[in-house]
Amino acid sequence: MSDLPSHIEIHEEGPREGFQFEKTIYPLADRVALVDALSRTGLKQIQVASFVNPKRVPQMADAAELFAHIEKVPGVAHTALWLNENGFRQAAGARNVDLKGILLFYASNAFALQNNGRTAEAMLQQQDDWIRLYDEAGVSVQAAYIMTAFGCNLQGDVPVSAVTDQVRWIVDRCGRDRRPLPAIYLADTVGWAVPTEIERRVGAVREVAPDARIGLHLHDTRGSGPASFYAALRMGVDLFDSSVAGLGGCPFAGHDNGAAAGNVCTEDMVFMAHEMGIATGVDLDALIEAARLAERIIGRPLGGRVMHSGSLSRFRTRHE
Repeated sequence: MSDLPSHIEIHEEGPREGFQFEKTIYPLADRVALVDALSRTGLKQIQVASFVNPKRVPQMADAAELFAHIEKVPGVAHTALWLNENGFRQAAGARNVDLKGILLFYASNAFALQNNGRTAEAMLQQQDDWIRLYDEAGVSVQAAYIMTAFGCNLQGDVPVSAVTDQVRWIVDRCGRDRRPLPAIYLADTVGWAVPTEIERRVGAVREVAPDARIGLHLHDTRGSGPASFYAALRMGVDLFDSSVAGLGGCPFAGHDNGAAAGNVCTEDMVFMAHEMGIATGVDLDALIEAARLAERIIGRPLGGRVMHSGSLSRFRTRHE
């Protein structure tokens, strides 16, 4: 199937996933500056921080203070991640947080235990409680993430059925309440996806949930992120998570080398989309400047390509 979308929606996760992954706790002012720079690029959603256990993730201990200092830009949602009710309550009580309900499912039992301390089945059953919590708080359920949807460093190969079983639960649960289906994200949490598996698993999800919007959360851990992005575009997928400059990765993924775990790079995705005639609503040159700011803050070369080479705009201008 080849059905390129005319426009894609990109949700930026670098400020949360990037700084959460780093061992260093960077100054608050630097992290605020990066969020503010990203807010001026045309991105419509930026995940700023997570409200999680500060003993496990000390890099996010000041999440509420970070949100309090960012500049709110009209039309830009500044979102947060939480993994339990306490984290949601903290996010709900913080300034400048745009609450968007998410559900979390796991295709790998081993990773569920590592990341949440619960089995995949227990996490699935807990989603009923999350739905009730969001309903009580007046927060709509907008996304359902299936973690380790392509494979797991801790468990090995993940069968397609482990993904589609979660999707069936989502479809059945929403059908009972006659509530809209959330976007269903397939998360390549530890970087196993390749183009053929994108085609296979996106296709399988569409068979189970033909009316659902499918999103992808891709990691470029093993260099296949851009190719997987392209394969998804060819299938008409129009919703993606990514990280500026390729920041990030999962700190509990079990990689041999922490430097291996980077998210698919936002500016590289935007460049590719624009060159293919796909609109993003993002100012690529402004995004490149934000990526270079991220590199200065981190203090080492980061994995993005376009941030170092620049866009093609200046070369085209020379020959006009």
